[in-house]
Amino acid sequence: MVDRADSVLSLRALNRALLARQMLLERRRTPVIEALEHLVGMQAQEPQAPYIGLWTRLEGFSPHQLSDLIASRDAVRGGLMRATIHLVSARDWARLRPSMSAVLARSFGGTQFGKAVAGVDLEELLRQGRELLAEKPRSRAELAGLLAERWPDVDPTSLAYAVSYLEPIVQVPPRGLWRQGGQARWAPAGLWLGHELDDRSPVDADEGLSADEVVLRYLAAFGPAAVRDIQAWSGLTRLAEVVERRRDQLRVFRDERGRELLDVPDGLLPDPETPAPVRIMPPFDNVILSHAERDRIVAPEHRAVISRDRLLRTFLVDGFVAGTWEIRGATLHMRPVRPLTDEDLEAVVAEAEALLAFLSPEDPPAKVRID
Repeated sequence: MVDRADSVLSLRALNRALLARQMLLERRRTPVIEALEHLVGMQAQEPQAPYIGLWTRLEGFSPHQLSDLIASRDAVRGGLMRATIHLVSARDWARLRPSMSAVLARSFGGTQFGKAVAGVDLEELLRQGRELLAEKPRSRAELAGLLAERWPDVDPTSLAYAVSYLEPIVQVPPRGLWRQGGQARWAPAGLWLGHELDDRSPVDADEGLSADEVVLRYLAAFGPAAVRDIQAWSGLTRLAEVVERRRDQLRVFRDERGRELLDVPDGLLPDPETPAPVRIMPPFDNVILSHAERDRIVAPEHRAVISRDRLLRTFLVDGFVAGTWEIRGATLHMRPVRPLTDEDLEAVVAEAEALLAFLSPEDPPAKVRID
């Protein structure tokens, strides 16, 4: 691989590369399962968020395409990168969950729940939690009550959180299905995906992606990027060692501040002047969260304003975050954080109306308001 460390990528070039790899320059005709795997999953703390995320990326996307994948167990929701809930293909769950087990364990250890179970035999706790969830899917509250019968002197919620962080379990339908709610209930991933349940679930075995493969998957979807960006997205540490092993197989660039950026050999690098259409992003979309330095998508002066929306619902104009949005009653409120031209505002309203039509095609037209 030719070392291109002297090649400088402008902020706009990095923005267009990110948009291209995230399917945001143009909607793609890509099967939903392939899109999920290319994106290395989608944040899914808000169960309906991935539907908006795929609508904004895929041409002709029907929500039932994703809902059917979840119902058929070809896609699952569970704790992965950054110890947050992600929606991934069943194949990627088996690949990624072993790779992220250390992230989940470290995250749990730093919580109040981890401190509360410090004196508990974790092996026994996880075994009992796994068996209880194998009987039938249960909510954390239901699991907590049952575990408290065995450990009456320990905070029940902390017992349940230990299982949900440390044991490979997934949230099961109807939660996550299109326009269906319900309490989050959990089941052992191995059992849910059709494996035999034993003391060492197949998805917990040492069969996941190597750190090298995780790095390459990230760069293909989010690069070019620095080591600290990969670590911010994944929660993994000590990835500089991985990059050094792979350096002769990577492209190397610099940004305008001289920081080293790494990339896969075939990563998309469109012309920085490529037009970028208005896009409405779902809550907590990884395009906003997956870099330590987010200036390629969010201007530094807008970060505080964006963060006031606790769900990080944003919309993009010319490729960069231009505001936040919220549906209240029958009105979709679009709140720009910077001045927009009349042409931009017209495009924002058109995309917002398209989102409303996607979310509620059978309902009377809702209103779009620019606040």
